[in-house]
Amino acid sequence: AYKRFSELLPKQERENACSARVPKSHILTLPELRANPFQHRICHVFSTSEAGDNSMSFEDFLDMLSVFSDSATFDIKSHYAFRIFDFDDDGTLDRKDLEQLVNCLTGQGEESRLSRAEMEQLIQNILEESDIDKDGTINLSEFQHVVSRSPDFASSFKIVL
Repeated sequence: AYKRFSELLPKQERENACSARVPKSHILTLPELRANPFQHRICHVFSTSEAGDNSMSFEDFLDMLSVFSDSATFDIKSHYAFRIFDFDDDGTLDRKDLEQLVNCLTGQGEESRLSRAEMEQLIQNILEESDIDKDGTINLSEFQHVVSRSPDFASSFKIVL
């Protein structure tokens, strides 16, 4: 992990990799993230950058790898998946978050984008299935309840270097 992290830094900064921050643009060059539709959200969630630029320290990088490892628990994986899908960082998945989530999964191209009616129907179905307290949003415990019924969630929520 240290070797991969330091390789993302300019040569002159590699000796001090432990104290350096890798820009988000360099993190996104990792093959493991390049094809991930949530790459920007992953950087946002794991970055501790005070500047808000989503750069990562080595510790941030290790946290990300730890959460996406096979040894991370279901609770940890589902907590971070929820945070990644919570696009407005308000602690709930509302209709806007769900629409952004679907758009990330289906792609942004015109040919793959759902119609307004299809999007509304899909969001309605997701809420009917997941919104246990019927408040129009999905909270963390509702999200964890739903993904706990998905046998491949933990195994598909991973990055291996």
